[in-house]
Amino acid sequence: MGNLQSKLGFHTAKYRAGGSAEETGPVRAVQQHGPVHADAVTSVAALEPDLCVSGGRDKSVAVCRWRSGAMLRRFGGHEREVTKVASALDSSRVFSASRDKTVLMWELHGTPGPRQRFPGHDLVVTGLAVSPDGSQLCTGSRDNTVCKWDVETGERLGRAAISRNLVTHLCWVPGEPYVVQTSEDKTIRIWDSRELRVAHTFPAKRHIQTCCDVSRDGWLCLSSSTGSAGEGGEATLWDLRQTRSRLREYRGHFQTTTSCVFLPRGPALAPSIATSSYDSTVKLWDRDTGACLATLCLGGSGPLASLAVCDSSTLLCASSGSGIHVLRTR
Repeated sequence: MGNLQSKLGFHTAKYRAGGSAEETGPVRAVQQHGPVHADAVTSVAALEPDLCVSGGRDKSVAVCRWRSGAMLRRFGGHEREVTKVASALDSSRVFSASRDKTVLMWELHGTPGPRQRFPGHDLVVTGLAVSPDGSQLCTGSRDNTVCKWDVETGERLGRAAISRNLVTHLCWVPGEPYVVQTSEDKTIRIWDSRELRVAHTFPAKRHIQTCCDVSRDGWLCLSSSTGSAGEGGEATLWDLRQTRSRLREYRGHFQTTTSCVFLPRGPALAPSIATSSYDSTVKLWDRDTGACLATLCLGGSGPLASLAVCDSSTLLCASSGSGIHVLRTR
């Protein structure tokens, strides 16, 4: 358990827009590396250029080379399991949130201990987003609050509370002072980080919203939903521009959809997204039509927890039963 695995191929099942299967690709060989975490991996994020950071139920944070599986650093300092990990682009600083109600900052090339601590939430920290310039941190919790922090000093710059806003995920909008947030109250909120106030709230969905992601141009947002027995479990595409409307839904998972990410667009490829689920599958979707392009079943991996984009053809997927998978999408 806790292995970093490299998928040398993509076991795919292609679907028509209506959902019927067209073909199923072969299962390719799997190269396994040494253990990264001693228990379930709860969150994974990509670092530049070929590194990834992960957090686990074993309370640790690990930095690895995702191409080879070599582990570079392991950080320990949390008292309970790590819930989220994050980092700003081109930064050597790594952040981790935990059930111990704190967020810690680690220096990739620094000492083993945390470089900065961010205490202040009353319950488990479930949202973590770093500003594009790496100077500020936004955190959210099941205590119904969102906080803003100065990364250098650790000072809390703001705190906002909304009744029943049990935060599930946070994502900073590239190049903007806005942060997108999902919640157990089934809504998606856009926060203006400058005043830490809600700038917009999308219409509530039918199910708890578990995760969110923002496109690189800052125009679109994805959210994912809880679900079971084929009910719910969808991902939703939202317009962050003036219309701020719901554009499309992606349905096909049989259980809770835990993560959703925009995939980099190649010169000859249609825009696409990826989702992961408790049903042990990762799905690729045509962003604009909603058609499911491929399904990868990671049998024996248990519930899948988190996705991260490495490059134009590689995804990282954190699982509860078999560590981190490196998935080739084309």
